[in-house]
Amino acid sequence: MKTIVITGASDGIGAQAARQLARQGHRLLLVGRTEAKLAAVAAEVGVEECFVADFERLGEVRRLARDLRAATDRIDVLVNNAGGSFTGPVITEDGFERTFQVNYVAGFLLTLDLMEILTASQGAVVNTSSRAATKGTVDLGDLDGRQRFKTYRAYQDVKLASTLHIRELHARYHDQGLSAMAFNPGFIGGTSVGAEPFPILTRFNRAPLTWIFPSLSWGGARLAYFAEGTPGQAWQSGCYYRDDHRLRHTAKQAYDPQLSRQLWDTTIELLAHQGIVFAG
Repeated sequence: MKTIVITGASDGIGAQAARQLARQGHRLLLVGRTEAKLAAVAAEVGVEECFVADFERLGEVRRLARDLRAATDRIDVLVNNAGGSFTGPVITEDGFERTFQVNYVAGFLLTLDLMEILTASQGAVVNTSSRAATKGTVDLGDLDGRQRFKTYRAYQDVKLASTLHIRELHARYHDQGLSAMAFNPGFIGGTSVGAEPFPILTRFNRAPLTWIFPSLSWGGARLAYFAEGTPGQAWQSGCYYRDDHRLRHTAKQAYDPQLSRQLWDTTIELLAHQGIVFAG
């Protein structure tokens, strides 16, 4: 039995993965933005450990990390699944563009705040990425993309940043026992991702043609597979996988070790400007 933290667990593939992992007997700590939706999922799967946090507010991410550390002395898997595509640019109270903060910065911060318990547990980090990352670009001079913001490009870029994040996690912490990977769940019929900037997707996802695309249950099974899988056996640390569980090549920048280091260091600096610092 594993202790698994899932963010973005109140709906979508996060909720579906929770349903499937609960049936396997794992201890789940579920994180969501909307209390009522999260409570409904938790009640359905019989999970009592739920944590509400809005990733548009980094203070809530830090509180979440404290609450998780208080709730458990072991985390086998941290699933950074929360995210979405939003109109913008919208600057949060923390000074970051919203798409960048919710999809990347919040997960980066949560992971570092839980690093001590993750490494002590010989744990794993699983990041939900996207095929969109293959078209992404990381520009260190405009990291959150506010200067050239276009909705889908912002989503592409941030999913590439998420993939670079796991490669740098592997480089920095694998020798301490941490494993990390990212995966593309595929285009999932019925998901709410993209509903705000692209209302047509919401209409399409409710249409009869959703049978053409994989279901939420199918997407949740992909997430559950990687969360349950043993690093080094089911998947290799530092890698990006497609929805059929196979290694996949993504954007060329994802394989640049200098860029992954620079992205990490720049993110730390940006957080420091907001008064968020880390020990060590």
